[in-house]
Amino acid sequence: MTKLFRDKNIQKTYWIIVEKQIMNQPKHLIHFLKKNKKTNKSFAKNHEEKGYLKSELSYNLIKKIQSNYLYEIQLMTGRHHQIRTQFSFIGINIKGDIKYGAKKPNNDKSICLHARRIEFIHPIKKSKLTITAPVPNTINWKI
Repeated sequence: MTKLFRDKNIQKTYWIIVEKQIMNQPKHLIHFLKKNKKTNKSFAKNHEEKGYLKSELSYNLIKKIQSNYLYEIQLMTGRHHQIRTQFSFIGINIKGDIKYGAKKPNNDKSICLHARRIEFIHPIKKSKLTITAPVPNTINWKI
């Protein structure tokens, strides 16, 4: 399993809830991220720069939930706080994520970022394995 993760042979899918719809942005984001260890926060740039790592993801709107929007994210890279950083950089904040720009925290102090699914080829059986996590049982995820 370690080799699968190291060689990026695992497809990771996340769900996020945001407060505004993403408009006028490509459905495939490429930025360059750098982690600040002191603040435990990452920062993005549009261009390559020393110390910044290329970060890629794609997303699709799943549905509108009252005044919020549920998106599915596919990661091509796995960087520190990648989803949080890239979406904040384009002006879209994950619900409850005050560290990356949300206006207010969720009542339970969580953020609306959910590791939904991983898919990979089983290293011994050689068959495709999909593991899907149920959504959290909290008020924010009543979808």
